[in-house]
Amino acid sequence: MSHAVTDYLVYAYANQFVKPSMDIDRFVEDCINANSDPDPQAAVKEVLARAVHDPARALAAIGEPEQAGLKVLLRSETLTIFCASWTPQMNLMPHNHLMWANIGIYTGREDNILWRRSSDGIQAYGAEALFEGDTAALPVDAIHSVTNPLQRFTGGIHIYGGDFFDTARSQWNPETLEEGPSDGAVIQAIFERENERLRF
Repeated sequence: MSHAVTDYLVYAYANQFVKPSMDIDRFVEDCINANSDPDPQAAVKEVLARAVHDPARALAAIGEPEQAGLKVLLRSETLTIFCASWTPQMNLMPHNHLMWANIGIYTGREDNILWRRSSDGIQAYGAEALFEGDTAALPVDAIHSVTNPLQRFTGGIHIYGGDFFDTARSQWNPETLEEGPSDGAVIQAIFERENERLRF
């Protein structure tokens, strides 16, 4: 048997175990179609769950996160999809979205503290840890804070039932819990500051 044939057989044997990476264009198209369902959040969450069920395939398509940021896959008036990368031990103060949200983790871990409005501001009432392959759904009125507890990057696909970047909403000071304004630009600036923190 020639070396060429032997090399080909070794290559073919090795690659029979390699799964193809996630098709991002098809994923976005499936989310758009699911968003026209009578229960769009649930339908889109099913698409997201299939995408992150095999985290390695999603990671191969999206790429290993190397800095904090929001990689936008789709932005429209009715749907926003982006890949969010969190630096090691990054924290994001309590904030709302004023639209439904689905989150799927493809690498790392995301810890969420759930908050609700009270007579004197907001109070914590629950928590949820999302590991690789996990998904979560947040209702329109949800308030949550986010932490990456790991010493490495976390990456997740975030999907919102509206234009995430053009919606005025609120965030709360993590120490005083005083409410203040927020929007997509404010969140992006926070991620940029995290990159500066990481460099130093």
